[in-house]
Amino acid sequence: MGWYGYLALWCAVFGSLALIGYVRSLAGMTRPQRMVRVRGRIERVREPRHGGSRRGGISVVVSYPDPATGQDVTVTNDGERGEAISLAWPGREVEVSYPRGRPHAFRLSTHLGDSGRGLCWPHFAVFLMYVGAVVVVAIERGWPWALIGSCGALAVLAAFYLPENIRDTNRRIHRLSTMTAVPGRVVAVLKDVSTDEDGHTATTLTPVVAFTTADGRAVTAHITSERPDLTRSYGHEVTVHHVPDDPAVFTLDRVAEHRSQRLDVTVNAAVLVLAAAAAVLGAVLL
Repeated sequence: MGWYGYLALWCAVFGSLALIGYVRSLAGMTRPQRMVRVRGRIERVREPRHGGSRRGGISVVVSYPDPATGQDVTVTNDGERGEAISLAWPGREVEVSYPRGRPHAFRLSTHLGDSGRGLCWPHFAVFLMYVGAVVVVAIERGWPWALIGSCGALAVLAAFYLPENIRDTNRRIHRLSTMTAVPGRVVAVLKDVSTDEDGHTATTLTPVVAFTTADGRAVTAHITSERPDLTRSYGHEVTVHHVPDDPAVFTLDRVAEHRSQRLDVTVNAAVLVLAAAAAVLGAVLL
């Protein structure tokens, strides 16, 4: 069987998987679509233990209604319970999903209303079909086709993504200018040690900051992307900047956050330019 035979088999297998996935999604039969989804509310937040692990997120007590019985269910997010809660305050809404008739087999998410349609695997199958086609064409007709097929597709995706990225960045920068400054404190530094297959260990330190908003919401949050000096600042006071109507949007360094947002747009624009240039180069070398 030649290259085209292998390509046909490759596309047939993943095309069938993609088709089955899309049909299941249209019929409402995927796992995310079969789950019961309700709005829950964080009733209590437990302060993390200094030196403990960040695995599992912040420990919270959540209550939510069970439409089948009309009763409220109160649970604790112990173990693997969907998205790890890394920022919480009493009264915060979360999305709770569970199989019908099993309200205690729950999973949590802070992305309200973003249930999805179970299309991740079908999309991935289509991607593998495309990769197979690009590889075979590149082998049959030369490596410039690999540049056209891979970088051309990347340039198209980047061209669609970049305008929305710019709009989101402008919105985030505007929100930075509306932030309110409040005092906070590093209430814990969490420590996780992992070992790879070669026996090498890596230690991850995660500061936990607590602050109270102007309207009285007591917020507890993991800091994972900024201020590495906080890993040695257990008990220290810090200044937290947050959006008044949404304490989930906060930063400890507005200048660094502003610079990070601009850098994100620059990197995405550079990816678009480089991908387009590589695709053009492939076309010229044909």
